[in-house]
Amino acid sequence: MTAAEPAGRGRGRKVWAHARLRRLRREHGLNQVELARRLGISTSYLNQIEHSQRPLTAPVLLRISEVLGVEPEFFSGADEERLATDLRTALGDEACDADLPTEEISEAVRDHPALARALVTLHRRYRDAAEQAAALADRSGAPAPEPTAAEPHDQVRDFFYAHHNHFAALDAAAERQAADLAPYPGRAPDALDAHLAQHHGVRVVTTAPRAGGPPGAPTDARRYDPDSRVLHLSPWLTDGQRAFQLATQLGLLEQQELLHQLSDSASPTSPTSPTSPQSRALARIGLATYFAGALLMPYTAFHRDAEQLRYDIELLQTRYGVGFETVCHRLSTLQRPGLRGVPFSFLRVDRAGNISKRQSATDFHFSRLGGTCPLWTVYEAFSTPGRVLPQVAEMPDGKRHFWIARTVTRGGWGHRAARATFAVALGCELRHAHRLIYSDGIALDDPRAATPIGLGCRSCERRDCAQRARPPAAGALAIDPDRRSFVPYPVTETRP
Repeated sequence: MTAAEPAGRGRGRKVWAHARLRRLRREHGLNQVELARRLGISTSYLNQIEHSQRPLTAPVLLRISEVLGVEPEFFSGADEERLATDLRTALGDEACDADLPTEEISEAVRDHPALARALVTLHRRYRDAAEQAAALADRSGAPAPEPTAAEPHDQVRDFFYAHHNHFAALDAAAERQAADLAPYPGRAPDALDAHLAQHHGVRVVTTAPRAGGPPGAPTDARRYDPDSRVLHLSPWLTDGQRAFQLATQLGLLEQQELLHQLSDSASPTSPTSPTSPQSRALARIGLATYFAGALLMPYTAFHRDAEQLRYDIELLQTRYGVGFETVCHRLSTLQRPGLRGVPFSFLRVDRAGNISKRQSATDFHFSRLGGTCPLWTVYEAFSTPGRVLPQVAEMPDGKRHFWIARTVTRGGWGHRAARATFAVALGCELRHAHRLIYSDGIALDDPRAATPIGLGCRSCERRDCAQRARPPAAGALAIDPDRRSFVPYPVTETRP
């Protein structure tokens, strides 16, 4: 354990398999006796592992990986911690009003994950229905949409989240393609143009602004006509953006089978699987953009450069000829076994706190309800546009993460053109922070350097936060006319 690593987060952390091992065994059609024989352990020992009475040892974990064909990371606690966050948020909602100890929620997730997911899904559908009912109240007579299914974008976000934003098959295909094309910065659009023309008969044209539109009005960034085989690209794209759109179209044309396989192969009963035609189509588009990033930044070379440059995003931008956000997103995908990069969480938010992108290879997880934390550096980035801001952030459970955030702006082609500004952020567990150039000069091992943040006001357990915008779910409001606290929404320890 390094000096900067929080206690309990090192290599000595116990691995509990319990429900995941039971589910995996049943999926392979094995009973405990059969699996124990293959693993070379006693049936009673396996039974104890499956009932959370014994943790996994390293030799047994490696043997399970060989016998059942899964990576050791399959048994990491990241998925459990994300599910616990969602369940805590759902149970803390006003509609549930359930004040349960964190330990009980963790036990429910650990021992009964399917039940926990069902409760989270039920609560999500309730919220969707409530929002739709409120909208209908403002426009009487409009038909109510069906509230039983999650929004396509939500399903796709959860699909990428469940895969830790890493798709090995796409990375491998893109790396092979990159070796043939050699799409070097500054020349990538030409190489991609020539390949699309030669192998697919696609003609690439730059589309002029729409006739009659205001000066600087944007066109579609990319629009492909399969009948004429003409690919229209916006004249406002930078060289890096143009290369990315060309690479995306190449992925849609050449990787159709793989894109369908990845988007359609997940179980329809899984809460993180795209289930509707819309969500599966949207997932394929997301996978195509993943392929584009992997083609322009091939895994092995990009991983090597990221490590050598200590994850200096601006230098990686220059080396690969792409934008700041594109580099950040690619850095969050470097999870190839045997050649892993820093496991990042990647987010993009607007000034109002809406998260439009969220991918993660870590256990960091913000609530999907009730907003996020205003003390998080991603919001401070809006006050210093274009500047990278670092932050050591500590969660209520004591886990500390290292974050960097910076604004990015889109649009603005002409005086009257609309501009969209976002903040993008990368975060990792504090034990990885020394690998990033942005941590230089920061006292990573000093607890006083950490900013206390939370999952969002409704879910946050902190009682002393002066920035709180809503009362926490646990505890009752402390209403006293003879006292004025500097902490908004003071609460008692327990509900009456």
